[in-house]
Amino acid sequence: MAALRSLLHGGKDTFGVLIRKRFHRSAVAAAQLTYRDALTQALDEEIERDETVFLLGEEVAQYDGAYKVSRGLWKKWGDKRVIDTPISEMGFTGIAVGAAMAGLRPICEFMTFNFSLQAIDQVINSAAKTYYMSAGAVPVPIVFRGPNGSSAGVAAQHSQCFAAWYSHCPGLKVISPWSSEDAKGLLKSAIRDDNPVVFLENELLYGVPFEVSEEFQSKDFVIPIGKAKVEKEGTNITLVAHSRSVGHCLDAAVALAKEGIDCEVINMRTIRPLDIETIEASVMKTNHLVTVEGGWPQFGVGAEICARIMEGPAFNYLDAPAVRVTGADIPMPYAKVLEDNSVPQIKDIMFSVKKVLNV
Repeated sequence: MAALRSLLHGGKDTFGVLIRKRFHRSAVAAAQLTYRDALTQALDEEIERDETVFLLGEEVAQYDGAYKVSRGLWKKWGDKRVIDTPISEMGFTGIAVGAAMAGLRPICEFMTFNFSLQAIDQVINSAAKTYYMSAGAVPVPIVFRGPNGSSAGVAAQHSQCFAAWYSHCPGLKVISPWSSEDAKGLLKSAIRDDNPVVFLENELLYGVPFEVSEEFQSKDFVIPIGKAKVEKEGTNITLVAHSRSVGHCLDAAVALAKEGIDCEVINMRTIRPLDIETIEASVMKTNHLVTVEGGWPQFGVGAEICARIMEGPAFNYLDAPAVRVTGADIPMPYAKVLEDNSVPQIKDIMFSVKKVLNV
């Protein structure tokens, strides 16, 4: 009661002091944006920035995109900048590649990268090789983008990861973003690049919100292609992943920390060119390596990383053989229980970490 009487007699000044004491210590909540909205923002800003940029693909205009990544862009920019195409990947991909050769900067959306197989001749033989075959006279500044890898309940023909497929080919740059900042910053860099870029999104990440920085809000926010990011520093073991597997690695790292294991987590961001220097530096610090990916094991992204580590200066720092965590070496099953056991889970990463550390 004494405190209440003091407050009533003290008036505004006393009340103001209490307010400052109680509330001014709260931290400002970090801004968040979904992976999907980050991509939409990047597309909108680049279409506005450069009149040669345009988006084409199945249902990208009037329907706002199969996954709503292009929501609102057709209404804002019209038929010349956001173009619906027939269901003919070979046809509209060829149109996009030709437009790039003629000086435009097309963004070619595949409803899923599984459908890019219909157009792989255009991607590899027309887009990836022309700059080299023309002795540098004909650049092909094009972005091929869309969801990649396994989703949920879409079975064998719609669940493949194309990171290893396309990164095998010289002439292409291959990007696989994990967070909203990755998605926006790398897509803007890809659109501005003078080389053909394969931009591998993930359907299961589209609706996931991520914290974003103040710099992210700038229209000039870009992330350089070919540079990995250390998402979490650690001392005992290095986990290297791309796309959705980065989140699994971070979750595994939290669980392992409770058991006294300190993991360093590297988000690759770019598959080709591969930032092997960041991975090497981490391995030389932790002396252990586990790679994680959703694709198949044979000739996969993890296989390339392990080979590069073996051939480079970090090999002599390893205290145990590197281990790969990958998707199962089978076509993706439809049954959920089989599907769950065909893609890397947090428990699989934890098991592999303990195997490498012999604990």
